[in-house]
Amino acid sequence: MIGAMNPSASLQPAGTLLRAWRQRRRLSQLDLALEAEISTRHLSFMETGRALPSREMVLRLADRLDMPLRERNALLVAAGYAPLYPERPLQDPALAAARQAVDLVLQGHAPYPALAVDRHWHLVAANATVTALMQGVAPQLLQPPCNVLRLSLHPDGLAPRIANYHEWRGHLLERLRRQVEVSGDGVLADLLVELQALPPPPGVPALPAGGHDFNAVVVPFRLHTEAGLLSFISTTTVFGTPVDVTLSELALESFFPADAATAEALRRLA
Repeated sequence: MIGAMNPSASLQPAGTLLRAWRQRRRLSQLDLALEAEISTRHLSFMETGRALPSREMVLRLADRLDMPLRERNALLVAAGYAPLYPERPLQDPALAAARQAVDLVLQGHAPYPALAVDRHWHLVAANATVTALMQGVAPQLLQPPCNVLRLSLHPDGLAPRIANYHEWRGHLLERLRRQVEVSGDGVLADLLVELQALPPPPGVPALPAGGHDFNAVVVPFRLHTEAGLLSFISTTTVFGTPVDVTLSELALESFFPADAATAEALRRLA
């Protein structure tokens, strides 16, 4: 099926959406016009609704603005055209090869933890190591749709066992802030507000006034477990050239041992 539109976005004129995405990318009309090889006057007319862009122009501008596939569909619909990119559930037979690839990556990463999440950080799949590390988490946080950011920072989730709680919290919130800024996604914006309001777990002091959660490029994830203190670094993998909305929004989070002790503990755990 073709991807469903964001209800609020579909009610907006194409020019309004175009201007919003241009401003989100911090581009002037001149900047975008040069990128798209059109006149500033033509772009201005499209943004104000005095001119309706062709289908080819919509796709060209969306490409220059690096819009997500879901938002490209929304812009096409607002301009009066059919959406281009299909959105199918991951269980759809047409995505069987992609689903198999995800499973192979997750299972092949064992004994190290790896998981797949959708655009709103809901858990799609995980390997057995991730499941083993979830011991002690409140059952309601694991109910679908399980949000892995909430799971990490909630006092009833992993937060009490995170050795570098404030550092990891700052890393996750900064990453989420950037996603909100780039995507303009209202669900992610609401999630950011929710996570910022969560108190630290019992026994972890509040961050001092003027303190900073986030001040490093690479932040380890350090977790107390029955196997001892485990330390990880993480990487994110996405599909390189997706033509389906679902695949374009899928991310694989892979965790690697940050020290030899963690690697050995995970081998014993496996």
